[in-house]
Amino acid sequence: MASTKPLIGISTNEITNFNGRQVSHSTGLRYVEAVKKFTDGIPILIPSYINDEDLDQLLSKIDGLVLTGGRANVEPHHFGGNPFPSDEPIDVGRDEIVLKIIPKCVNLGMPIFGICRGIQEMNVAYGGTLHYRVHLLPDKKDHRMPRGDDVTVKEIFTLKHRIDFSKGGYFSELINSDSCLVNSLHGQAVDKIADNLKIEAISDDGIVEALSIPEHPSFALGVQWHAEYEPEKNDLNRCLFREFGKACLDYAIKQ
Repeated sequence: MASTKPLIGISTNEITNFNGRQVSHSTGLRYVEAVKKFTDGIPILIPSYINDEDLDQLLSKIDGLVLTGGRANVEPHHFGGNPFPSDEPIDVGRDEIVLKIIPKCVNLGMPIFGICRGIQEMNVAYGGTLHYRVHLLPDKKDHRMPRGDDVTVKEIFTLKHRIDFSKGGYFSELINSDSCLVNSLHGQAVDKIADNLKIEAISDDGIVEALSIPEHPSFALGVQWHAEYEPEKNDLNRCLFREFGKACLDYAIKQ
């Protein structure tokens, strides 16, 4: 029998604390709060380094998956890209577990919501590639967040550029608009689209901003912007979490 609320797994990042004396698996509070408030689900954090057998058992207990953003980028050896510079942050454990989780969730028909790094992981998991640095590409804007200790959270997450929705795509039914303004906090981005993914939105300078998995029977969407920021004030972000939550509840009821 399904619980009254869906259990929603949230991917975590490996963080080193206390001057290297402790390694933690964590995620931003905004993801947890967005799940709690706008999906009517119960958030569960998923650490790295779970073996395959235990991972299958874990996935049998949850009803949806949120792929969060993260400081580290997906390592290029996963998609045949050029090696990172030696000072580039990496997260070996997250790469390993998330790239395994995505196809497993698709096979189960479990709802997936990828955010920022999450959309990139969805693309890589299905054979797509990534741009290493968008701001170094010809005719592309700088999609990174502003830097500096005096930069406020509001400035970091401010609406930065327009995205245009694909005609007849997912967003055409979700909101009554052909475009929207979104925040932008990423250096890496989707390059070659995996064959079985569908573009749902593109930025005004041509960067992929949303992808879906057409073969998936439920909610399976990745967005490049940070939808977890203030969904209580942003109609698009709130709608995305609510639709994801409905899909997770439907999945839980069917189990």
